Amino acid sequence: MKNLSVSLLFVVLVLVLVASQTLYVVKETERAVVLKFGEIVEADVLPGLHFKLPIMNEVKKFDARILTMDSRPQRYLTLEKKAVIVDSYVKWRIESVSKFYTATSGDEIIANRVLSSRVDTGLRNQFGERTMHEVVSGERDQLMDELRVGLDEVAKSELGITIVDIRVKRIDLPPDVSESVYQRMRTEREREAREHRSKGLELAEGIRADADRQQVVLESEAYRDSEIIRGDGDAVAANIYSSVYTQDPDFYEFYRSLQAYRGSFNSQGDIFVVKPDSEFFKYLNKIDP
Repeated sequence: MKNLSVSLLFVVLVLVLVASQTLYVVKETERAVVLKFGEIVEADVLPGLHFKLPIMNEVKKFDARILTMDSRPQRYLTLEKKAVIVDSYVKWRIESVSKFYTATSGDEIIANRVLSSRVDTGLRNQFGERTMHEVVSGERDQLMDELRVGLDEVAKSELGITIVDIRVKRIDLPPDVSESVYQRMRTEREREAREHRSKGLELAEGIRADADRQQVVLESEAYRDSEIIRGDGDAVAANIYSSVYTQDPDFYEFYRSLQAYRGSFNSQGDIFVVKPDSEFFKYLNKIDP
């Protein structure tokens, strides 16, 4: 019984070993080729479970998803011979598995190295045909489209891959050029600031002068209006006094004398040198003691 169990276990192990050598799975995100002694006998194997001959056949699998190659920043010259530092990336995908394997032995590093060289040449040519303004803002999309179309044809024929997209992440000036541009921009901005400051001072002086003029005008108009009102009041008061005086001259004269007495004796420290029989005291002299 024990020998039977050992034999059964051995058979199972042999079957598992044979299955691992004859069965293989290609995922949905993979592409594969089958080799026979290093020669491709089946290209572009579809996803699923497949059989192969042990020892004779070998399966190579590759990533079928979109891959990204991030290039190092490179220095290029524009049409005006101005240097720029360009940082770009490329998105690509395997189109022909057999051609990709033949050209790169299935090594993505080799594919990225070759692709990087082609992108560098293409960007150098495209930037050399355009001005600084065109590559920075004017024709960047057109530049990328033309480069992608041209590079896609080369990549398909040489590497068996298709170029999905090429993009420039950023365009910088070299440090020495950036410093000179920065100094020129700074000088220009300082000049504009001085002009605006000068215009502001002139405008402020004009506003201040206008405000002073308006102040003088307002004060003059206010003084004129106050004098007119005071004159009208004095005229009204004179008319009132005149009408009262005509009605009872003695009372009016008596009232004016009382006003004079009140104003004269308002302060206890005041001293008057007046004759007792003066006309000023005629109403006081009429009062019985």
